[in-house]
Amino acid sequence: MLLHRMSATFGKLTDQTLELSDGLNLICAPNEAGKSTWCAFLSTMLYGFPARERGPLADKNRFTPWSGAAMRGSIECRCGGRELLVTRDTARASSPLGRFSAVYAGTADEVPGLTASSCGEELLGVPREVFERSALIRQAGMAVGQDAELERRIASLITTGEEDTSYTESCDRLKKQLNRRRYNKNGLIPDTEAVLRVREGELAQLRALTEALQDQLQRLKELDHRCKSLKEKIALCRSWEEAEAQTALRLQQEEAQAAQRRAELLRSRLEEERIPTMEEIARLRAAIVNLGTVRKSVEKAREDRDNAQRALYKAEVAVNNSPFAGQSPESARKTAASVPALRPRAWWFPVLLFLVGAGGTFLLSQGTYPLWAGGMAGCTGLLLGLLAVFRRQRSDLKKRTAFLEMYQASSPEALAEAADTYIKLYMAWERSQEEAAARSAAAEALYASLTTNEQAILIEIRRFRPAAFDLTAADDALRECVGRRREASEAETQAREAALRCQFAQAGLESAPSGQELPPRPQESPEELKRLLEAAQGEMAAVRSQADQLQGRLSAIGDEDTLRASVDTLRAALSGLQQEYDAIAMAMDALSSANTTLQNRFSPELGRRAAQIFSALTGGRYCKIALDRSFGASAQAGEDPIARDVRLLSQGTADQLYLAVRLAICDLLLPPEKEVPLILDDALVTFDDQRMAAALDYLSTCGRQILMFTCQSREADYLRTKGLAHIQSI
Repeated sequence: MLLHRMSATFGKLTDQTLELSDGLNLICAPNEAGKSTWCAFLSTMLYGFPARERGPLADKNRFTPWSGAAMRGSIECRCGGRELLVTRDTARASSPLGRFSAVYAGTADEVPGLTASSCGEELLGVPREVFERSALIRQAGMAVGQDAELERRIASLITTGEEDTSYTESCDRLKKQLNRRRYNKNGLIPDTEAVLRVREGELAQLRALTEALQDQLQRLKELDHRCKSLKEKIALCRSWEEAEAQTALRLQQEEAQAAQRRAELLRSRLEEERIPTMEEIARLRAAIVNLGTVRKSVEKAREDRDNAQRALYKAEVAVNNSPFAGQSPESARKTAASVPALRPRAWWFPVLLFLVGAGGTFLLSQGTYPLWAGGMAGCTGLLLGLLAVFRRQRSDLKKRTAFLEMYQASSPEALAEAADTYIKLYMAWERSQEEAAARSAAAEALYASLTTNEQAILIEIRRFRPAAFDLTAADDALRECVGRRREASEAETQAREAALRCQFAQAGLESAPSGQELPPRPQESPEELKRLLEAAQGEMAAVRSQADQLQGRLSAIGDEDTLRASVDTLRAALSGLQQEYDAIAMAMDALSSANTTLQNRFSPELGRRAAQIFSALTGGRYCKIALDRSFGASAQAGEDPIARDVRLLSQGTADQLYLAVRLAICDLLLPPEKEVPLILDDALVTFDDQRMAAALDYLSTCGRQILMFTCQSREADYLRTKGLAHIQSI
């Protein structure tokens, strides 16, 4: 399979594309640019996500696009002489890259037999486990691990070519049979079986937690290294900022001096023009505002005075319209009490005249006149007396009527009521007079105060504004003074702030400029670096918290030795089943012996091929490699008779040894007709320059398409001089 182009929205990659050619492709990128992400993307595009992975560290969660877009990707390649386009995208958020498509390039024809689950094996001829342990070479995973699929592949090369037999799987099946007989459901010792199962589960959990804790501690170490790197970059940014701050300080000092000169100029002008202070201006403006209040009070007092004058006029008209007008209340009261009285009728007077007339006539005539004459005389006297009585009564009534008509009263009672009404009107008129006088005096006093205060304010303002002859001009002058004062105050504030900025800037400078040339400034801004540092520290805190939780769970489970001792004790209690156990153990021994025989047949060929490659990588220093059944390796130098275990070699030599083993496995296990490409992720980072050159020379002539990702520039520099590779940067 020959890769032409890969396009990905995967992890930190967002719509990014890699153009590839046959032979050696060198992709240069700094750390965190996505090199490992591209490797994971290619493996995922070929084989999909591992089905058994769960949790936040599963690949489908780790490589969720940072941009928030849907995960998707495509691969353009040539396989079997035909150009193919393989795409995966996301139809449902719960199933990233769950939709698969494989068509012939330039058409919509689907490739028969190529599905999402079989894509990798169809295109490369090997399952995921073999591909990841042979052709996919990472810096952190150079060593070759044991795997059932890899064992099947090796067994197929040694024996009949069948790939359905694996020592690990057979051994696992025998072990399950052993456990089944040891824990038969018909169980001879069910109580011991239950306890043993619990203890073994706890032991397995303990080991898993221990591995997880080691992973977290390794992650903490990596994050700590990253934090130190970010802190160094931040310190370098601070050095640049310190140098820039020196220049900024000089500019600020010049600005502060200019602001100080301007403030002094404005202050001197204020003193020359005798502009009052803000307190005096506030006092004068408050006085002007108070004058407005007083003026309103004057207008209100005048209005009250006019209302009082109108009320006085109405009261005076009411008093003058009364028949008692001109009289005092006491006089009106006496007048009402002096109504002429009607004298009582004197009935005794007609009777007296009757007796006098009759008796006088009788005495005077001494009997000369007849008796009736005396009666007539008495009657005449009676009539005259009655007439006198009625005339006197009529005279009294005329006098009373004339008196009442003079005061427009129909009766003495009405006259008394009119007198009371007049007294009330008279008293109201007197009160109106007092109110009008008081209102008038108050209005005059307020107006006098208004005039006096206005003149005093204008006199005070004309001391610095001679043209202010009215309150409007005075208020405008005060407003102008406020503006002048504010301008001066703002200038002084600006001068103080500029001086303070200079002081703060000077105090913030840790040292005087050294004059030494600084290293190149980091591309990231200090804020970005701080954000990255905070993110790394936050991740460290989260990882540390997870490690603490794992440590707590480990402490809660107990000591591993204690658990093992408990398991051994329980197994010893099951000695009654030892016969079956021994039989199965013998079968497992036989299987192990057979596997050893197969390994002994395969290891020499693998070791010979790996030794050839290792010799080429090390310039002929090492000539032999020995591999055990678990791919543990040892190397022998040409002049050294003793093979050295890989753990005794330097890190760089160990990586070169494992790279040689990996390349030998690729040559022996990968189907040649599939032309499986090699992917190397910073695999040469520990190589010195000479062995790096040897490795590049070998890789460029191995006859495969190679995708080499690197964070260094030395590989590109070397390959450019040789013209052996297609080089690109991301």
